[in-house]
This record gives sequence, structure tokens and C-alpha cells, in this order.
Amino acid sequence: MANGGLQYYFARLNIAEKLIVINLAIFIGTGLASALFGVSIDAVLYWFELPSDFFSFLGKPWSLVTYSFFHSGIGHIFWNMLVLYFTGRIFLNLFNSQRFINVYFLGVILGGLFFLLGYNIFPTLLNSNIPLIGASAGVTAVLIFICAYIPNQEVRLFGLLNVKLWYIGAFVVLVDLIQIPYGGNIGGRLAHLGGAFLGYFYARQLLNGKDIGAGFSNMLTAIGSLFKPGKRKAPLKTVHRRKNAKKSKSGLDYNKETRQKKIDAILDKISKSGYESLSKEEKDFLFKAGKED
Repeated sequence: MANGGLQYYFARLNIAEKLIVINLAIFIGTGLASALFGVSIDAVLYWFELPSDFFSFLGKPWSLVTYSFFHSGIGHIFWNMLVLYFTGRIFLNLFNSQRFINVYFLGVILGGLFFLLGYNIFPTLLNSNIPLIGASAGVTAVLIFICAYIPNQEVRLFGLLNVKLWYIGAFVVLVDLIQIPYGGNIGGRLAHLGGAFLGYFYARQLLNGKDIGAGFSNMLTAIGSLFKPGKRKAPLKTVHRRKNAKKSKSGLDYNKETRQKKIDAILDKISKSGYESLSKEEKDFLFKAGKED
């Protein structure tokens, strides 16, 4: 019963909340395994962290994604998950879960590539052997995406100050740039910048009508289909085509097209005038559309 209840509540979470739960479960699980069973956290991390050495990376290419599920301490995971929660709420009011996955994991991947390239190109980093862990690149990608997509939308910080999203995005990127020469953790900063670049580029391309994550979505769908049990072929039988079948399909296609046009019009309005310019009806429609997708 308990397991069924947990599965039910987990299924009701949005994709950002599910990622938070997974990250917390891994963080707590590895900590408990170390404290209670003497399992070496370093031994576990070895298989999932992203190494800075390119040839070590070739031995475990999955680490380009898995590094994002592990964190070095409570402060590290707390701030990442806090930002992911709030940015996820804004993002999922505008778009569906699949687009969130695209932005988040493409940010993780590009952030990892920035990290790898930095440690194998820049002279001062060549002899360093510091692995990368943490969800920061994906979180930064989501944050910068919404800052670039609805830059003039204002959010209230600490219940005191209204700030436009593009100010927040610019501040986050500037802090990372400043801390590369003066604040340490160069690899993490490079990963953040990779995620930021992905988020910005994705948003600007989407505003121009191009979804650069479509290929990534198709790849994930293809991979997912490999793990689905094959459907048994039903015995052949004679079927008579209904005369109104074509008409019903046409009506369905028309409804989908009309709905999508309304969504596009609302998103255009947001990009030009901000989320608050929407009427209550438009906000409700967009929220319901995101849930249905």
C-alpha cells in the first residue's frame, strides 16, 4: 500500500518536481549507504561523475548525463533544487514536459562539453584532474531559457522587489564570468556557461519558430520504444470502413490546429508584453494546455 501511495504521488508531480525527488533520493541514498554500510562515495561517484580527462570520458560516455544527478554537499543540492523548483513552475506554465526535458538535459550535455573542452584546451587547466558533478548546468539552462523567452516578465524577489527576468539572467552569467578568474571552481563555471548558452540559444530559436530540441525528443522517443514490450499482433479480421471516419479525423485535426494556433498567439503575446499581460482566461487556457501535453 505504501509503495502504491508513493508511486501515485510521484506520478502526480510535474517533471521538474520529479527531477528534484530523484536528485534528493540519490543524494540521501548514497549518504546512507556510506554512513550505514561503509560504501565509499568516491567509488560510486567514479562511475557517474564526468572526468576532465577526455580519454577517461571515452571509457564512460554515459557520465555526460549521469554527473548531473550527484552533488557534493547539502548546500550544493539545496540551491540547485530550489532554483529548479521555481524556474520549473514558470517554464511549465508556458510549455509541456517534453520541452522542459529538452532544455534541461541539452543544458546538462552542453555544460558537460564546455567543461571537457575547457580542461583539454586551456593551458592552465590541462594538468588538472577535477571531475564534474551537479545539476547546475541543466538548472542554468532552464533559468536562462525563461529569461530569454520572456525577458520583460517581472518576478518578485524575497517578497520585496520586482525584477525583470533578463536582469536575473544577466546577473547569473556575469557572476560566473567573474568567478572564473577570482572565485575558483573553474570547471563548474564553464559548465554553467554551457548551460546558459544552450538556454539562451534554444529560447531565441524558438521565438523564431524553430525548435532545436525536436531531434533530441525524437531520439528519446526512439530509445524509450526499445524498452516497451512489443504488442502482440491481433488475428486478421474483416473490417468495414465507416463512412464518417474521414470526417471525424478531419474534425480532430482541425481542433488540434485551432488549439495550437491559440497557444502560439498567447506565446507571442507573452514574448512581446510579458506574462502579466495575459487575461485570466488566457492564463487558464495556457495552464490547461501545458497539463494536457
